[in-house]
Amino acid sequence: MKEATSGDDRAPRQANKRGAARLAAVQALYQMDVAGSGLLEITAEYESFRLGKEIDGAVYREADAQWFRSILAGVVQNQKTIDPVIHDALTEDWPLSRLDSTLRAIMRAGVYELMERRDVPVAVIVSEYVDIAKAFYEEEEPRLVNAVLDRVARRIRGEGRGQDAQ
Repeated sequence: MKEATSGDDRAPRQANKRGAARLAAVQALYQMDVAGSGLLEITAEYESFRLGKEIDGAVYREADAQWFRSILAGVVQNQKTIDPVIHDALTEDWPLSRLDSTLRAIMRAGVYELMERRDVPVAVIVSEYVDIAKAFYEEEEPRLVNAVLDRVARRIRGEGRGQDAQ
């Protein structure tokens, strides 16, 4: 999994504290999925050793720790609700089980925010998670993230970015 460094050439723009929290939450969700780490363990690890810290020469951006905790706990607590929403927004040839762990983490975090953080505009949520996808993938996956989150936003909030393209 790629480090959250401030010198990432592929990052479309500098992340703010919430953006850094979103990226850290996606990384933590990935780690939980792959390593089987628990919520309390991973939250403590990120807050103690990663958020705003330097690890082996890589500097993690300063992040909004409360936002990070909210996304992480929210995804874990609501995963049984979130996954069917993602499944319904995917095409039949792309079931949720076919997505790799990083892509699942990005979509779960994005869908959680669309469902629970109505104080954040749809365009902000979608663009932030598309940017995160761009940090890990080239073209197909960011387009898939955009399309899925846009479909979910239309269903849940009745609004989308209007870029539902795959």
